[in-house]
Amino acid sequence: MERTKRLLFLDDIRYPLDAYHYTEQDMFLREDWHVVRNYAQFVSRILEKGLPEMISFDHDLADEHYLEQDSQEYVEKTGYDCAKWLIEYCMDHDAELPEFYCHSMNPVGKENIESLLNNFKKRNGDF
Repeated sequence: MERTKRLLFLDDIRYPLDAYHYTEQDMFLREDWHVVRNYAQFVSRILEKGLPEMISFDHDLADEHYLEQDSQEYVEKTGYDCAKWLIEYCMDHDAELPEFYCHSMNPVGKENIESLLNNFKKRNGDF
């Protein structure tokens, strides 16, 4: 019996099928995605279940991730924060970075997440 891939989908509102409609990536047609909605759920899932084989990232996890008026603090962490945490986790556990995809509709956020993760892979010889 073939082992089921553990897939993690990080997005505050969308589901994998929604991402399929604008990415046309067949992987989003699979039904074995586990959906997490925010940074806390992302971290908890990995700490409880270990690294998945693939993660698909959204960048904007809530409207509140933007700076509050008259404040310099972010209220909600973004997909980029999740990617930074993932790198720390991999370094601390001497683990390979899982496969990843970024389905975010935020072009700058998407590029930032992909650059961060790709640079980590290059630095660790995972390419």
